Amino acid sequence: MRQNLRVNGARLLARLDRLAEEGARPDGGVCRLALGDADKAGRDLVVQWMRELGLTVTIDAIGNVVGLRRGQEDGAPVMMGSHIDTVATGGHYDGALGVLGGLEVVETLNDAGVVTKRPLAVAFFTNEEGARFQPDMFGSLVFTGAMPLEAALATVSIDGRKASEELDRIGYRGPAAVGRPNVHAYVELHVEQGPTLEAEDFTIGAVEGVQGISWTEFTLTGQSNHAGTTPMRMRHDAGYVGAAIAVYARRLALEIGGHQVATVGALTLTPNLVNVVAERAVMTVDLRNTDNERLKQAERRLAAFAAETAAAEGVKLETRTLARFDPVAFAPHLVARVEAIAKELELPVKRLPSGAGHDAQMLAAICPACMIFTPSAGGVSHNIAEYTRPEDLAAGADVLLRLVAELAE
Repeated sequence: MRQNLRVNGARLLARLDRLAEEGARPDGGVCRLALGDADKAGRDLVVQWMRELGLTVTIDAIGNVVGLRRGQEDGAPVMMGSHIDTVATGGHYDGALGVLGGLEVVETLNDAGVVTKRPLAVAFFTNEEGARFQPDMFGSLVFTGAMPLEAALATVSIDGRKASEELDRIGYRGPAAVGRPNVHAYVELHVEQGPTLEAEDFTIGAVEGVQGISWTEFTLTGQSNHAGTTPMRMRHDAGYVGAAIAVYARRLALEIGGHQVATVGALTLTPNLVNVVAERAVMTVDLRNTDNERLKQAERRLAAFAAETAAAEGVKLETRTLARFDPVAFAPHLVARVEAIAKELELPVKRLPSGAGHDAQMLAAICPACMIFTPSAGGVSHNIAEYTRPEDLAAGADVLLRLVAELAE
């Protein structure tokens, strides 16, 4: 009977659309920043759904929420999950699919009267995006013991609020302990957030691992001066050095090749006036690679270039690491099962790496973990135009259902 079970795709889509109302933007996107008012409303809604499905809900000290479905036996659960916070210009599916896909699996099993041998769990983790608090993914970092709780609680948001204060304000600093998770396996369903599956006509991605991520903030301090009267040879132009670093980061990624990528996502100039040489520039560089040695090479070369260029311009350079995660390989036997189940369901499947970071990479440190990707239309994500076809959402959830039911036996 379990082999014939399928999720209710219309029900899954309805929940995704309903959650998207919390933090809805006038342009159709979603802004549900971590621990803000919209995040609280989204959390309340998902917790309500968990309880309606008979799950026992626990909330830990960093606000991670876990809904537990009892099995025939006690023991470590098979966990599904992701996050419900978004970037400021997010869509309906990033993160939410993994959480609500998990709830759809639970409801499908409930409807069929199936009780698995092991317990099942559906979780959503705090601040996966890192759009309001950095580092990103500090919820799953604290959950797995990779980051001290006190450090995460002391994190200050981009709007000047402590994580501890915001957790208290929205009522999600829970009593459950962190850093001692008991998880049999973790499976995360997610939209690809890239173009590969759609471009190559695959419905399912069997994700082999997650790229390593390095986020660095560069602060450059020069001297403001008149744009017309200051000779080029006498300038200490922080804006020029920032621009040079940005251009070099792209050239560096192309030279290293392979999976290496580089992005300057933020650049702020002071005083930011048309006729004044910039005194200060603050910028970020995001480097990623599936190969840790190549990622380290990119970091070294970028740091050396920034130091050399700043010195030549007479500009002071300060650097700060915002996030650094090594590449993560997912459990080979789970990746193989995702691939095999997709083929059993006659769904075109491709093995591929994830270019984005996910909570699954943190869970992989404490239990076997894997991810299932569904296509993103046009490869677009972190964008109000993010879209995945309803039939692809349901297909991904069907693979999730089949895999967790198997793992729970």
